[in-house]
Amino acid sequence: MKHFKKYYHYYLISFIVLIAILLRFYQLGNVPISPDWDEASLGYNAYSILMTGHDEYGKFLPPVIESFGDYKPALYSYLAIPSIAMFGLSVFAVRLPGAIMGVVAVIATYFLVDELFKRKKLALLSSFFLAISPWSLQFSRVAFEAALGDTFVVLTVLFFLKGLKKTWFLYLSVICAALNLYIYQSEKVFSPLIFLLLVIIFNKQILLKSRKILLALIVTGIIFSAPMVIFTISNSKSLERLTATDIFATYNPYAKPVTWLLGMTPMENLQDKQNHDVLGLLLDNRKVILTEQILSNYLMHFNPNWLLMPDNTAPRHHAPQMGLIYLSDFVFLLIGIYSLFYLNVDRRSKWLIFGWFLLSPVPASVTIEVPHAVRTLNFLPTFQIFISLGLLTSFEFIKNKYGQKISLFALAVFILVLMFNVAFYLDNYFVQYNYYNSQDWQYGYAKLVPYLQSQQNNYKKIIVSNAVPLDQSYIFFLFYLKYPPSRYQHISETLGSHYTQDHAFGKFEFRPISVRELKQPVKGYLYVIGANQITKGDNILKTIDYLNNQPAIFVIKG
Repeated sequence: MKHFKKYYHYYLISFIVLIAILLRFYQLGNVPISPDWDEASLGYNAYSILMTGHDEYGKFLPPVIESFGDYKPALYSYLAIPSIAMFGLSVFAVRLPGAIMGVVAVIATYFLVDELFKRKKLALLSSFFLAISPWSLQFSRVAFEAALGDTFVVLTVLFFLKGLKKTWFLYLSVICAALNLYIYQSEKVFSPLIFLLLVIIFNKQILLKSRKILLALIVTGIIFSAPMVIFTISNSKSLERLTATDIFATYNPYAKPVTWLLGMTPMENLQDKQNHDVLGLLLDNRKVILTEQILSNYLMHFNPNWLLMPDNTAPRHHAPQMGLIYLSDFVFLLIGIYSLFYLNVDRRSKWLIFGWFLLSPVPASVTIEVPHAVRTLNFLPTFQIFISLGLLTSFEFIKNKYGQKISLFALAVFILVLMFNVAFYLDNYFVQYNYYNSQDWQYGYAKLVPYLQSQQNNYKKIIVSNAVPLDQSYIFFLFYLKYPPSRYQHISETLGSHYTQDHAFGKFEFRPISVRELKQPVKGYLYVIGANQITKGDNILKTIDYLNNQPAIFVIKG
């Protein structure tokens, strides 16, 4: 018994890690039911680099994957190479790095909270709530680079804090921060911000280090970040994804905005000039309006409805009927935020957690499609820390005011409510999700590609649509066919990587298919289209349905 009391936290964190592993690895290749185009792209490019040292467009060991013209940072693909080498090019192998790093985030959160607050219970609870977090599970079970980036942020902070005592940890912190630039676009903003926050808060301890060490740390950061920085500066297309999503590039001064804090529209600027309205001219201008929009975007990420209710505009970001956090957690989240102000700990720990929490929505605030669960994944694990602190504070208050029996009863009630919330989530995710959301995960290629492969010798050419819902269909064929990268690289040298680019290899062509072409198909050709393009007819050779039995893909004989 004494042995257990002395080492109980090791047993508990081991149990929590086991839970994290089970929730992230169970049915990993089957839930969600299909890879989306980004997963297929990351996987095939990893396979291409493994086999040839070049990506699909023939670039040698690139820091960035051109993909569909969105220029994804390439680190996830590199981390997927070992799993693809071991298990082959498969959905499981592509998702495995994300699942592993999701577990690493749970472990790192325990040590981070323990380092900050020196409270084992708080550290254990924080890691436990991250292990079962719907927000974390949703993205660590899929090849979402953002989940990887969040783990690297946690490691950056943890190693920085450790490095204040043991200098060699600071090198690991700098390396993690620099590597984060190669993971996800938002991390190019957030990773420098969180590192700057650490330096500001702990500047006295940092300045105690010798100049030689500080110089070595700076050089280390430059060495590891230089390839990405050089690529970004030298390649004019490297920021295409940013310009496609940021509000500065997409701003239209004559378009009516969806919402404005001051209730004004850019068109009013023209009216102000005609009416000689000086105050109006000051307020109704591009800089003011964009500032209002950025602030509005920022505040949207603190909206309880977004956190608690399902976002029907982004079904891939949550399970059916679920938000990003459990309903049972919300009250304790608020209590935890309040409690941290008065918690008897080092004030620098408070500044770090509050600063982290407040900086997390910054990258998403200058983009469209807000609030955005992926671009703000860096909120984790601050939410879990607040929830855990709120829970401990609440039950400590109940115990002191009403006695231990009442506090134990309240704890039992909370555990029952939490168990119901978790069971509801697990049912919606592992049982209901595939049925209701297979269309959102571009389902059908795992059945389509083998079928066409078996039929291709009977036809001159196979034309595959690249229009919705078959966007970027070529990458799924490369993925499922395991098409030899060396052969495809010779073809792709003459192609661009633009989002709307047509592709072709072997007997396959990937391009828009017109209604006229479908009405007068070429004999000896096969046509593959989304079920939204036509209704059923006599010339449909095969139909592939979504899991809800609605038609997804038609194969039409010419």
